[in-house]
Parts: sequence; structure tokens; C-alpha cells
Amino acid sequence: MRLSFKEKGKGFTLIELMLVVIIISALAAMVLPRLAGRSEQARIAAARADVRANIATALKLYELDNGKFPATSEGLNALLTKPASAGNWNGPYIEKEPLDPWNRMYEYKSPGEHRPQDYDLYSLGQDGQEGNDDISNWD
Repeated sequence: MRLSFKEKGKGFTLIELMLVVIIISALAAMVLPRLAGRSEQARIAAARADVRANIATALKLYELDNGKFPATSEGLNALLTKPASAGNWNGPYIEKEPLDPWNRMYEYKSPGEHRPQDYDLYSLGQDGQEGNDDISNWD
């Protein structure tokens, strides 16, 4: 049985496919520049959430159980494993090592220099150096 021309031509033509590719490319060219800077903004937002809420909550629970915050020498690892100074440790208070979005440990000091009543907790930001891009709990 032989197919007629009308039955053969049920697919897309090369021009139709190229037109779809051009439209998708044009849309991508408009959207991608807007999304390019979002990854750094997302990292900053994640670090703020950790410093002001997630790790802060774990530190407050530790203090409720033990009557004091972990010492600077014990650091945030006291939230994962019981330090020698903890009398009533009911942890772990966090599930994994507290790394900032740039894969560096959060900086922790207790008592704090900026908040001597409790602790300083901060990330050194993208550049890993103390400066204007730091994310801290005293801002």
C-alpha cells in the first residue's frame, strides 16, 4: 500500500522546529540574566537564617539544658557532641556540622565581643575575610 503525500506530511517541518528553538532561545536570553545574581542572594539568605534562627535556636536549647552557652573553645561542635563541661546535655541539637553556604564553619565566640551577654555568631561571607559582607547576629 502506498501512502499519499498528505499522509506522509503529518510531522513538523524544519522551519517550524527552528521557529520554536528561536522562541525558546529568546525567552531564555530574557530570563537568565535576571536569575544570574540569585544564587549569591540565596546563600546570603541561608546564612542569615542559620545565624538568626537555626543555629541560634540550637544554642538557646543548649543553654536551657546546661545553664550556659558553649565556651568559645568548645565551639559549635558542642551542639553535635557532648563537651566535658556540659552537665545536662540532651543533644545533638543540630543534625550536621554547622557550615555556612560557602562551606566554612560559622564563627562563634562566647561571651561575645559585640553581644557580651551571650554570644557572637557570624559567617565571614563569600570572601572568607572579616569585612562588610559578614553575616552576624548583632546587626
